[in-house]
Amino acid sequence: MSQDREPLYIKIQNHFKELITSRKLVEDDKIPTEKDLMEEFDVSRITVVNALAELAKDGWIYRIPGRGSFVKGIPETQMAPSLLNEPRGGQTRPRVKIGLVFPVLGDYFAIRLIAGITDGLKAKGYQLVVMLTNNSKETEKEVIREMKNNVDGLIIFPVDAEVYNEEIIALKMQNYPFVLIDRHLPGVETNVVSSDGAHASMLAVDHLWNLGHRNIAICSDSALMTVSVDERIQGYNEALKQKGALINPSLILNDIHANGILDDPASPPLPATDPNHPLYRFVKNQMATAYIALNCSLGVQILSIAKKVGLRVPEDISIISFDNPTPLLEEFSQLTYIDQSEYEIGTEAVRLLLQVIDNQGKLPIRFHKMILKPSLVVRKTTAEANVQAKA
Repeated sequence: MSQDREPLYIKIQNHFKELITSRKLVEDDKIPTEKDLMEEFDVSRITVVNALAELAKDGWIYRIPGRGSFVKGIPETQMAPSLLNEPRGGQTRPRVKIGLVFPVLGDYFAIRLIAGITDGLKAKGYQLVVMLTNNSKETEKEVIREMKNNVDGLIIFPVDAEVYNEEIIALKMQNYPFVLIDRHLPGVETNVVSSDGAHASMLAVDHLWNLGHRNIAICSDSALMTVSVDERIQGYNEALKQKGALINPSLILNDIHANGILDDPASPPLPATDPNHPLYRFVKNQMATAYIALNCSLGVQILSIAKKVGLRVPEDISIISFDNPTPLLEEFSQLTYIDQSEYEIGTEAVRLLLQVIDNQGKLPIRFHKMILKPSLVVRKTTAEANVQAKA
């Protein structure tokens, strides 16, 4: 398999593991700064921070606040005899290998979800192979075809697409062990682990409504109306209906993108903080008193726009984001957010897949749909609606 699809944060980890193992870096040698690593690997800060955090967690490096990261050495677990084969009754068997098909590492939701999968497999001594699809349906098909004959089972985060990937349907028809995460295929019974998106939106609306907000916008920067986005908007609509409120279509912002304008693909990308971006204009003109962002990156964008146009958060507008932008980025740790338990989604997906593998060949075949309940974490970006705004 091509290593080009290997996640960038794993490439960074492997780079330093190789340097430390080969003794090109030794104990107490200083690791380059985050800025230097961003330039060297041409990656974002979030990728570098995650790579260094994992290296520190596994015992390869240690970090001193204000001074940087330093080589700790080769962890004892790496110097122990190989665990690639497990003893069983005097015999050995190959280590189980699980494939993860993932669209893109775009935010901390993805990183925490993969951390749950990685830790779940590590606890069992199993190996994980990760392949990224760059949110391409065609690449997803190719990756599934390539991986299914080289691993014992698949965990698949489906790409954003208007129609099903027939390769996933083929896996079901072949009784191949796999589990979908984050989203399911409507009308098709498969093994799925996800969060309750509709309930999550209802939690957000209830919180804002109780604070006196009546003009509540819900925002998505997804290029397509995916199953997860659709469920969240359905939950938003249902929560308002339960309160006897009319649905205002102009407050459902599902045609904007944080990097540009969807209805003009040929136009050059625009950051959401650009005055010509539709989301920027919407926030600046105070079309809503509160915003529900369907991912943490979009929540951060809205917060940045508000600061740029001189709106106070939460005095002038309130913001709720799906997912925690991460405690590693202190600047954005104030966001009220929906916790979708992405780490638990990862660990539960592993548990379910291993159960499916153990039951392979047994009848009857049963599919399991595990829906985890989200929770609301209230921080500093939500408050009672501005009296003048309500008027």
